[in-house]
Amino acid sequence: MELLTPSIGNIFWTAVVFLLLVVLLKAFAWKPILSAVKTREDNIQDALNQAKLAKKEMETLKADNERIMREAKIERDAILKEAREIKDRIVAEAKDAAKSEGDKLIEAAKQTIAAEKNAAMADIKSQIGILSVNIAESILKQKLENTEAQNELVQNYLNKSNLN
Repeated sequence: MELLTPSIGNIFWTAVVFLLLVVLLKAFAWKPILSAVKTREDNIQDALNQAKLAKKEMETLKADNERIMREAKIERDAILKEAREIKDRIVAEAKDAAKSEGDKLIEAAKQTIAAEKNAAMADIKSQIGILSVNIAESILKQKLENTEAQNELVQNYLNKSNLN
């Protein structure tokens, strides 16, 4: 039981050892522990500051990204509008060119038809002339088989030419 009862010497040496331990800890361990805690605290504060900066940069980047997207949409719309206008202009030019070419073809066809019509009319007139001469020749041959009819016809032509 003596071990459990405190004695003055035991208390004294325990207090001396405790104070010596506190002095040693203060001299050698307390400063490094406090500086480690301070360094850790500074690191945490730096990390928080960097996180805030990163957050601000992300917000800035997000705003820039949204602005760039809006600009890209506006530019895309402008390009699409310009493309539609170019398409409409090309279609209109193609229609005009096709109409012009069609008009030229129609005019050329009309000229070809007129030329062929004139050629056909000339051919018909020539054939009618030849046919008329052939008919007249046949009629004259029939009428002029005898000499008396020939003399009468010649006399008729001479009388007509004297009158003119």
